[in-house]
Amino acid sequence: MPTFTREEIMHLGNLARIALTDEEIARLQGELNVIADAINKVQEVAGDDVPPTANPVPLEAYLRPDEAETPLTQEEAVSGAPVSESGMFVAPRILGEE
Repeated sequence: MPTFTREEIMHLGNLARIALTDEEIARLQGELNVIADAINKVQEVAGDDVPPTANPVPLEAYLRPDEAETPLTQEEAVSGAPVSESGMFVAPRILGEE
């Protein structure tokens, strides 16, 4: 049963550049020990005959076939724009305004 010591929690805080109060150290010590216990329980169940996996449910990507198509022309791309100029979209300026 791994037990995180107060010194280890303080060291982790220093590595993360986080100032921890005594109360935070005590709370984190308890939380990290609970997490470590849960990891140990999973490791007890997972034997050599259980392959490692990132997700217990097989995931499949449902994607359309990748087929080459003719891209839009510049005129077609800006045809639905509310305002266009010289084949480009025109949008209101939002940066640099007072």
